[in-house]
Amino acid sequence: MRKKVLRITGIYMAVMCMLFLGGCSGSQGRENGQAVQNKTGSGQGSKDEKTQRQKQLEDEQPGQQDVNAKQKTGEGLSGEDAGKTEPELVETDWSEYFHGMNGAAVIYDASRMQQAVFCKKTAMTRRSPCSTFKIISSLTALELGIINPEHSLRSWSGEVFWNENWNRDKDFQSAFRDSCVWYFREVTDEIGPQAMKEAVDKLSYGNRDISDWEGRLNTNNSSPALTGFWIESSLKISPIEQTEVMERIFGNASSYSKASLDVLREVMLLAEEQNQTGIPIYGKTGMGVEHGVTVDAWFSGFAQQEGRTIYFCVYLGRTDGMDVSSAAAREIAVQLVSDYFKAAGY
Repeated sequence: MRKKVLRITGIYMAVMCMLFLGGCSGSQGRENGQAVQNKTGSGQGSKDEKTQRQKQLEDEQPGQQDVNAKQKTGEGLSGEDAGKTEPELVETDWSEYFHGMNGAAVIYDASRMQQAVFCKKTAMTRRSPCSTFKIISSLTALELGIINPEHSLRSWSGEVFWNENWNRDKDFQSAFRDSCVWYFREVTDEIGPQAMKEAVDKLSYGNRDISDWEGRLNTNNSSPALTGFWIESSLKISPIEQTEVMERIFGNASSYSKASLDVLREVMLLAEEQNQTGIPIYGKTGMGVEHGVTVDAWFSGFAQQEGRTIYFCVYLGRTDGMDVSSAAAREIAVQLVSDYFKAAGY
């Protein structure tokens, strides 16, 4: 009887041992399979780059990861964005254009799904958009009927501003070209937080954070007429994202009305004295100051030549001892765009 019990016990232990070993083997096989796949899978460098890009561009705002995931897979996107993967990012050396100033540049050639980037880290860093955001507030106001280009005159309050061009009544066209902050502060308030939030969400505009609506985080101005969430405040965007937003507005799959886009193109078109390349270049400057020092300077927009459109952004950051300005960013952008088209044979 004792032998029988021992025999049964032995059989039971043997079966349990086999089950245990089988489970470890399966687990080890799965781990080994994953390790082999990671080691030999194609495009590993590209995957690592995308992971890094995602970490740098994502923020803690709820829903942002979902937006980024949809941009990667095309899920839930429409038109030209549907089924898209991220553009190929190609680093290039454009340091000669910057003359020692800190900054970054991006040219997004959507037809080739390629972004040429100078100074990748800076190009992926979100900063205040400053007056480049007037493209978005103008578009939103045009779409909502808040701005009627034919009847857009607004009265100056009498408050004296540092820019002489702002100390008078302004219409939309002159306010955009003179980057008149008080005019767009009024327009923004008429759009309102809810409609503006819908606008930045639709465009996946940077961190989409308009929470500091009045711009109280801005330390450079005390006048409520000259502050807002887009000026050294809660809203942030990277140079790479600027080019992607330009494509969402002006690309073939744009969902905005032709009338609004035509008005925007008209006010964004550089005058001949600012652009002697013969290439139609459209854009908006932006500049932010902290404690009397320029910390952000932009020129962002798009250019067209012989049916081909590219989207660009030049950003300049604080550079002690250098004349950092939005005008300098614009000059760099004009030269870069011209040379880019020449290199492409246009």
